[in-house]
Amino acid sequence: MKSFSSGSEIDQKYVVEVNWADRWQVYQRLNELDIPCCCETNQPLQVEIANPLAMVQFWCVMQRFLACRPELIQILENSWQSRY
Repeated sequence: MKSFSSGSEIDQKYVVEVNWADRWQVYQRLNELDIPCCCETNQPLQVEIANPLAMVQFWCVMQRFLACRPELIQILENSWQSRY
């Protein structure tokens, strides 16, 4: 991720390089989570991270698209094992 602007120590805007095929799905999910983002034609996805929760949510959304299936299974298994 490359930071292109910052309003304060908390608010950060990032240009996110996402596979063009996945970009619209990432944008849609971030909107569902009320994370401000912009996805213009032939432009990279821009995301505004305003707090730690938004950062964790963003990371989780990106993991869905960047991690391979075995990694996702391992993350899920680890989270269930740590609960019990």
